[in-house]
Amino acid sequence: MSSPSSKSPSSQASTVIESAIPSNEKINNDPPPLPSTTDDNSDPWLVSFAPDDPLNPLSWPRWKRWYITIAGGILVLNATFASAAPSNLLPQMMDQFGFSEEVATLTVSLFIAGYCLGPLVWGPLSEDIGRRPVFLISFLFYTGFQVGCALSQNTASILVFRFLAGTFAAAPLTNSGGVVGDIWDAKTRGKAMLLFAVSPFAGPALGPVVAGWIAVGGASWRWVFWVLTMFAGFCLALVLFTLPETYKPVLLAKKARQIRKETGEDRYYAPSEINRPTIGRRLNTILAMPFKILFLEPMLMAIAVYQSFLYGCIYLLFEAYPIVFTKGHNLNPGVSGLMFLPISIGGGVGVIVYLMFYNARYNRYIEQYAPAKVPPEARLEATLLGAPLFAISFFWFGWTSYPSISLWSPLLAGGLMGFSIFLIFLSLINYTVDAYLFASASALAASTVSRSIFGTVFPLFARQMFDALNPRWASTLLGLVAAIMIPIPVVLLRHGAYLRSKSRFAPSVTPAKPQDSDV
Repeated sequence: MSSPSSKSPSSQASTVIESAIPSNEKINNDPPPLPSTTDDNSDPWLVSFAPDDPLNPLSWPRWKRWYITIAGGILVLNATFASAAPSNLLPQMMDQFGFSEEVATLTVSLFIAGYCLGPLVWGPLSEDIGRRPVFLISFLFYTGFQVGCALSQNTASILVFRFLAGTFAAAPLTNSGGVVGDIWDAKTRGKAMLLFAVSPFAGPALGPVVAGWIAVGGASWRWVFWVLTMFAGFCLALVLFTLPETYKPVLLAKKARQIRKETGEDRYYAPSEINRPTIGRRLNTILAMPFKILFLEPMLMAIAVYQSFLYGCIYLLFEAYPIVFTKGHNLNPGVSGLMFLPISIGGGVGVIVYLMFYNARYNRYIEQYAPAKVPPEARLEATLLGAPLFAISFFWFGWTSYPSISLWSPLLAGGLMGFSIFLIFLSLINYTVDAYLFASASALAASTVSRSIFGTVFPLFARQMFDALNPRWASTLLGLVAAIMIPIPVVLLRHGAYLRSKSRFAPSVTPAKPQDSDV
């Protein structure tokens, strides 16, 4: 990555559009003259945010924006925690319903399969009706489906309710990242994304801990779903009473309606109200947009492949860890669940490293590039550390998984795994938001669908793979695949600007010349 100082600010400014919404003067209550028919952008009827407009999310108090960020992280944690929560209670469910290990695994896999369907609706829909309505609708039904899981009396009902719960739980996986993009500028967005990046693997790591101690305490497997119901109900109340709308086009449309009502002048309009498509076309756009972005954007496709493998490996561990720790080291379900905690702890160490080194480095880039924006490729630097460490962690975990070796060694390997996954996830999520900005929810939806497919499939063959190959060679295979994927962030770091110059869905940048492709 070349030094930012190698380019002039004016050169960088030519590759960046400050906003997809024009900034006009604050509109007074007195009707302005008829809008000009020239190419001048100062249309007096076009409603926009004035400087320091209290309706603009970027102008909200910092404490309010940090509260919204933390709340969004809690919503994501809820969804990911629920995905793996039943894992240590599967033997109880097998005894009651009489199904096989493969069917028991479906209670986890089908929840993640819901992540494949949900983002196709929730991400683009939030860009049409706003973030808040999507959160309210999804968490209302999600809470109800958790009750359905707790009261299930047969195999079919528990599997159906788990799939439906996962579908509605997918909303924060796409929309929380969009909310962060709505309320923070590039300088602070990296810090704000910390919670969003930790949750996808911290939640699944905490699930087996709770379920394991429910099992050790002798409580019914239904209690894990009652816990999930209470958590979901809390999040629904959190959204209903404390989370405002943050999506700028929706807020501008609301402002335009208010001005029209106060002035009686119907010519005021918001950008999103121009040439509003029919319901049929809007539904087509909502359902098709994530696929269009995924299959027409090489850089997003590369990101999705890498994230998908990481995500699949996280859920594969829910089958591998019991083989290594429960069977190999003879731990009970409660203590075996605690073995997942180093993954979360490793993510916490990743937060500290990011704040002390990578975030400080990014702040220096902001000063060097000013007044232009820092290219999104600067977000990818942490992957240069995280990618090789992720591959190393699997070799370490596998070849120290013998029962004769202290369990502390594979535990520490899990910590390195969590550390590396955090750095990679955060970098790729920040890169996606910075590159696509106003289409970030659809871009995140596309990558969420892709990685959820892997998260659904990996647990289905994990036990057979670790039994057939043993933990040593199974982990070696995964480590080799991780090593093969190391060049993906390296290529994006070097050539991402050129790929963005060819993008049809990156509204935050203008096409750059190939010679300007280096950061």
